[in-house]
Amino acid sequence: MNCIITIELGTNAVRVFAFDFQGKVIGFQKGTYPTFHDEPDYSEQDPEQMFITMLYVLKRLLNEAVYPKKYGVSCICFSSSMHSLLAVDEDGVPLGNAITWADNRGKKEAGSLKGTALGDAIYQATGTPIHPMSPLVKIAWMRNHDPEKFTLARKFLSVKSFVVQQLTGACIIDHSIASATGLMNIHTLNWDASALEFAGISADKLPELVPVSYADIRLKREYQKSLRLSDSVKILIGSSDGCLATLGAGVWEPGRATITIEDSGAFRVIGDKIIKDSAQRLFNYRLTDKLIISGGPTNNGGVVFEWFANQFGDPGTNYDLDKTIQDMVKEASTATAGSDGLIFLPYLLGERAPIWNANARGCYFGLHIRHERKHIIRATIEGILFEILSIGKTLEAYREISSLSINGSFASIPFCTQMIADMFNRPVNTLSHGDSIGVGAFLLSATELGIFPNLEQASKVVQMHETFMPDPKAHQVYLQYFKIFESLIAKVGDEFNQLAMLQGK
Repeated sequence: MNCIITIELGTNAVRVFAFDFQGKVIGFQKGTYPTFHDEPDYSEQDPEQMFITMLYVLKRLLNEAVYPKKYGVSCICFSSSMHSLLAVDEDGVPLGNAITWADNRGKKEAGSLKGTALGDAIYQATGTPIHPMSPLVKIAWMRNHDPEKFTLARKFLSVKSFVVQQLTGACIIDHSIASATGLMNIHTLNWDASALEFAGISADKLPELVPVSYADIRLKREYQKSLRLSDSVKILIGSSDGCLATLGAGVWEPGRATITIEDSGAFRVIGDKIIKDSAQRLFNYRLTDKLIISGGPTNNGGVVFEWFANQFGDPGTNYDLDKTIQDMVKEASTATAGSDGLIFLPYLLGERAPIWNANARGCYFGLHIRHERKHIIRATIEGILFEILSIGKTLEAYREISSLSINGSFASIPFCTQMIADMFNRPVNTLSHGDSIGVGAFLLSATELGIFPNLEQASKVVQMHETFMPDPKAHQVYLQYFKIFESLIAKVGDEFNQLAMLQGK
């Protein structure tokens, strides 16, 4: 018996699954690593800590779940979060921490490019909105503010490219991750000359571009020996977490969309055509040379509720974050829809779609003397989901959406899934497998191994678990408060900018 291993390099954790060839999970392991916020706009991670954590978790999975069950390994497939940047020297050694998608230090560089003819041309060519999240802007920031590191850098990698290079020696990046850098032309699948010029680098400073199906690499002998894997194991470069989450949610036909809420969040659809949004609020990332994943991301998903739980949960003894979150969700459910008139803007990490304002900040609006703790908890969750609704409405201007599915950590909380159904006034499906990124990586791997003839057929095996029907009364309540939510965002943009300037001093 053989199995497929999927490795997801997420924002705060690595998740490793082992699937049999029928898609059944035969093992799972997870390891976490911290994110550092040394400055208000900084979000960094230690790439070597991430690599070591991944290696430990993979080895543990093999030794505890794969080998004892007499499975061999046919394929290992990678996925990762998007927009990371890591400068390495000529020996591939990191020149500091990796900069994550949540990092906003490049606000000035993004601001100087956005709205210009060059910025418009780069967005149209790359499909990546002009924002500090993109490696395009991060490299430009490094050139302007850290010239020593910029000069020393032999290559600018994603975290996934770094991990794959450590394991195999190959310096490559898949089209999916590359299309989220703001540096790859999604029409020609080459590095874009205008973007390179803005960043101040040449193409040889970046990894070699390869399709997500690329597998012409092998594990180094030391890792084959350490992990007890043969030279014949297929190493598949794989895709980004967002693209694989969409595939793993079975989203293929027109009219279907998927919502992912983990630390961040996103609303996505799949298609063969690029969405041309003149306001540049939506992304277009490549899954394959024929398929585009379009949508909008939010910085402020589960990470915001986790922050809230850590700050205001009962510290007690033997503090347990998961238990604290469960208790808070239970308490929030005792308040009514709309939190009795309390609205939360969830922008603790600035925001991407649809407002694309790195200076946006969190805010409770409408607090009065009768509000209790339960209202504040519920308003926090509602604010996170109002932002998802805002992205969904932006996308609906271009695609008719009749069916929604949800995956990620919020999908495991029925209270939150029901809230999404009520806000969108549409049925919302949860998946039989909670981790659609892992499922997407399995489907890609299984297709490359010949188990499925193509990705479309592979996507049809995804099964829904439960459907949440909308409550019309709750929907009407949410409509009223969402109108105020949107109005607030439009009115406080200048105040966000002034606050961010003061906080940065």
